[in-house]
Formats: sequence, structure tokens, C-alpha cells
Amino acid sequence: MLNDQELLRYSRQILLQHIDIDGQLRLKESRVLIVGLGGLGAPVALYLAAAGVGELHLADFDTVDLTNLQRQIIHDTDSVGMTKVDSAIKRLTAINPEIQLIAHRAALDEDSLAAAVARVDLVLDCSDNFSTREAVNAACVAAGKPLVSGAAIRLEGQLSVFDPRRPESPCYHCLYGHGSEAELTCSEAGVVGPLVGLVGSLQALEALKLLAGFGEPLVGRLLLIDALGTRFRELRVKRDPGCSVCGPKHA
Repeated sequence: MLNDQELLRYSRQILLQHIDIDGQLRLKESRVLIVGLGGLGAPVALYLAAAGVGELHLADFDTVDLTNLQRQIIHDTDSVGMTKVDSAIKRLTAINPEIQLIAHRAALDEDSLAAAVARVDLVLDCSDNFSTREAVNAACVAAGKPLVSGAAIRLEGQLSVFDPRRPESPCYHCLYGHGSEAELTCSEAGVVGPLVGLVGSLQALEALKLLAGFGEPLVGRLLLIDALGTRFRELRVKRDPGCSVCGPKHA
């Protein structure tokens, strides 16, 4: 049940008929893995903690650098040199002491990633490279766990939801294949801070919809964001029957 402090803390959210007490209880009972606590992971973690998601598993092996602070709003100047996980825990505990925070400070290999995914109900990929995204996707497909995937660079962002519980849902590999390790990172190409905040906030919203059970998640749809022109475009994405990750031979 929700205690009196929780009823007050989440009252504005509970007022929504799409969430109500039942939805808030589902959030409290949910466990979520956030992979990456940078520009995308920062708003994701902040909003999910504030919304009352009961258990957040925080995965990042990096430390806070001064160059991060322009966009990674969960960290502050005093956090420079700290691990991003510890910096995030400090901030999230201050925002909502009612939730549980589980730290993953080391890089996740295939086995530890599979174990981490198996312990949660939903995964948010907030990483910044294709190899991690591919590994997270494969682990989610194997475990049958929904994945909310976001990306942002320069002045462009993307967002989609991959849900292996739904037979019609594609996976990340259906859409992007093996990607390209030559893809630029934010440190090489740059990125505007509010864009990662926007994509991360939308990732958090999609997670809340999936966990509380309301609305229409972005399954089978790819949202494209053009920050330069402030334009949003949506593409339909179909499952690849020959996908090497989620195809019939690998189901």
C-alpha cells in the first residue's frame, strides 16, 4: 500500500485517471534498469525517481567530468571526479528517499548484463555507443523485457520502444542492424543540452506508460526530433522476420 507521505508526494500524478492509486502502486512495485547516467540517463533517473518507481538500478562505469555538466543535469560541480553512479545516488536520494537504488559501478559484460536485465521489469538504454545498445537489446530480447531506447547528437534525437512481449514489435537490431562503430559521440560532434533533456524526458514518459499501464507506447514507431527546426516526425518500423537477434530462429 501507499503510506500517507507517498499519497501526498504523488498526489498530482494520482489525480490522473490514467494512473490513479492502482497505477501508482504498479510504479512502486516496479524495478527498472537505467544503462548510462549521462545526458539521457540524467532526466530519466530524475523523473522516474520523482514519479515513485520503486527500484532503480543505475549502471555506469564512468566518472563525472566538468564537460558533462552542460547537459548531464543530475550531476553538479561538487560531483566532478565522483563516479556517475554515486553522484546520481546522492541526487536521487535527496529527491525521493522512499525508493531503492541499486548501483552497478563496473562495466557490464555479457553475463552481468544478462543478470541485471533479468532482475528488472524494464530497461532504458541511455548509452552513447552502438556496441552497448546492441548488447542491451540482445539481453532484453533474451529475457523478454521491454526496452526504451533514446539517442541524441548535435541537434537531432531519436526515440523508440522495443517490446519483445508483443509479437509485432521489432527490436533495436531490426531497425539499426549492427550500426557503425565509426559513429560520432557527443565529445566529438557536440550536442545541445536541452535536446538530450527532451529525449530523456520522453524516455521516462514511455517507461511510466509501460509500467503503470496507460497510453500508447512507441512500439513499432520511431520518433525523430529536429531541434534546429523544432520539428517532430514519426516513422513506422516493422519487425524483420530474418533478424539475427529476434527472428524466429532466435526466439
